[in-house]
Amino acid sequence: MKNFDQHAMRDPRTQYAKGQGQAGKQDQDKTDEQQPDPGLDVILKPQADHGEESYCGASRLAGRKALITGGDSGIGRAVAIAFAREGANVVINYLPSEEIDGQKTLNIIQQAGQKAVAIPGDITDENFCKALVQQAADELGSIDILVNNAGKQQFVEELDDLTTEQFIETYATNVFGMFWITKAAVPHMPPGASIINTTSIQSYQPSPGLLDYASTKGAITAFTKSLAKMLIKKGIRVNAVAPGPVWTPLQQSGGQSDEKLQHFGEKVPLGRAGQPAEVAPAFVFLASQESSYITAEVIGVTGGAHLP
Repeated sequence: MKNFDQHAMRDPRTQYAKGQGQAGKQDQDKTDEQQPDPGLDVILKPQADHGEESYCGASRLAGRKALITGGDSGIGRAVAIAFAREGANVVINYLPSEEIDGQKTLNIIQQAGQKAVAIPGDITDENFCKALVQQAADELGSIDILVNNAGKQQFVEELDDLTTEQFIETYATNVFGMFWITKAAVPHMPPGASIINTTSIQSYQPSPGLLDYASTKGAITAFTKSLAKMLIKKGIRVNAVAPGPVWTPLQQSGGQSDEKLQHFGEKVPLGRAGQPAEVAPAFVFLASQESSYITAEVIGVTGGAHLP
């Protein structure tokens, strides 16, 4: 993966290599400890860029306190790194089976000189969601930024093969967990706080094979816009980021078909998949006071496959 100054001008078409999916899927035959859903960054091939070397902060979030779900890997890790380098203390949540990725993220946050706390657990459990928020608030003192990022995505080509169990689990992870965490977090959020949800281009341009995932992202988009109007009376802004094809373990651990992995991201105007490090700045902007007049909005980070 390239190391470079994030501020240096370069051609976005060639900033990263094409063909991210040529290594194929992560091994689905491993044990739960070795191969959790939605996969691990540590075994992602080729490796993704989360801004480990490239992201330089400018104190845009100095003194803020952030809770990020799915903060161990992918976009969540990139956001955690960016927030820490912008001066925020960070609590990350992830599945217990993703501990190896979570510890790496924690180490990078600590290297930035910020407080880093991990609270592993399953957000499909309402009681855990409540406990997660309370522990995060106790650790940080408040929750100034909430990033609902954790997600489940599994490709299923035929409707007959999409099970009720998977449909429920996808909604529990992507929608109900977000609801439970947000509801518990708001009492700990002061005026000026920011909630940022991870939706997707799938909310606007759903793909066959991602029926459950795409429909949850549609729900997240609507949830974001409605919640923003509900919470602005408390001085809390609510926005979302909609990534396009971004290279994360979600894709290589069942989120795409074998065929789509081989050409992942090639159809967008930029001609390549995005990297998590390219998505994180949108979260920083929405978390910072620079976006003080923005709420109920969705920012697309899609490589040119624009949102309708």
